[in-house]
Amino acid sequence: MPDTPRKTYAALFRTPEFTPLFLSSSANVAAQTVSGLALGTLVFRATDSPLLSALSMFGPALAQVLGATLFLSGADRLPPRTTLAGLSLAFAAATAALALPGLPVWAMLAIVLVEGLIASLGGGVRWGLLTEILTKDGYLSGRSLFNMMNGVMQIAGYAVGGVLVTVLDPRLCLLLAAALFGTSAALALRLTRRPPRASGRPSVAATWSANARLWSARPRRHVYLALWIPNGLVVGCESLYVSYEPRAAGTLFACAALGMLAGDVTIGRLLPARLRPRLGIPLLVLLAAPYLVLFLRPPLPLTAVLVALASVGFGSSLVQQERLVALTPDDLSGHALGLHSAGMLTMQGVAATLAGTVAQLTSPATAMTVMAVASLTVTLTLTAASRRGATDGGLWPTRAVRTA
Repeated sequence: MPDTPRKTYAALFRTPEFTPLFLSSSANVAAQTVSGLALGTLVFRATDSPLLSALSMFGPALAQVLGATLFLSGADRLPPRTTLAGLSLAFAAATAALALPGLPVWAMLAIVLVEGLIASLGGGVRWGLLTEILTKDGYLSGRSLFNMMNGVMQIAGYAVGGVLVTVLDPRLCLLLAAALFGTSAALALRLTRRPPRASGRPSVAATWSANARLWSARPRRHVYLALWIPNGLVVGCESLYVSYEPRAAGTLFACAALGMLAGDVTIGRLLPARLRPRLGIPLLVLLAAPYLVLFLRPPLPLTAVLVALASVGFGSSLVQQERLVALTPDDLSGHALGLHSAGMLTMQGVAATLAGTVAQLTSPATAMTVMAVASLTVTLTLTAASRRGATDGGLWPTRAVRTA
């Protein structure tokens, strides 16, 4: 199959509407990063509880699975411009409410739960709109650039947020995050008004029906599982950097971000299209395998190299997302990508909780090994199952298949 030409990153910014969507999403990621760090610090100072602090940061991710079962039909049935702006304004209001003096911790956690519910809709609307702006053929290049932005904004957000939380009151940082959410809303309003991609009113019944339709095809099920579980388990390894290497956790996070950036550039820009489908599973193996060595407690320079090498494997998500888009009807594209995003974040929160529990009972190095072995086991199991169904367009497709 001949390679299809891909837009350069510079050309993407010359595409109408791409820039405001990109900038709005950047402000959104920065706001989420700063607010998460500030809220986690605030809750920990108030309760001295690592569990409650973790829940305040991972709560929105864990709540996304509930939002995906209730509200996700709105991803294709609501006008994207108004929805993205409205969701950012809702986040701004909720984040400002978290900064209220004297707000009890239970109320903070309740607000965080609501944020997670509405965030599940935002991912579907945003990524569905991206398939319209760039078309499905250009989705991979655009999503790789968004992934790169996400990593850069998280590094910058945690770095700046860490300084601000130390120097300023966490509540002031929450107000800064609320202002960033407001900026995201203003940028979203620069998008063109578009009609919804699908007809009908969003409802819980419509969400369940669309989820069942997406899950009914075995190739899509395999892609979803490959997107959610192996990656999520490795994020559980990452959640232990602080306890594994307390004095160099920042270095490990930076190396992981560097590896992820390298993987996104390689898959999104450098690899020919004919090679990408063959690398989805090998990249998932690369994602987990280096963590097996950390059980031996290698020197920090080698640990940093292993972490960076492993994170190149996150590029597998681009391969699987491209496959998911190809397998999904146009009227379900936003819903399908929103389900991917919600499931991925939920699994990351579950894996971080599981990894922390195992580390508490054993050691961080042992917990990393357990999570890596589990990730490899899932990857190999999915590979075997998908090869048996390769003629149906699984993870190892032999031909292009579009499943309704």
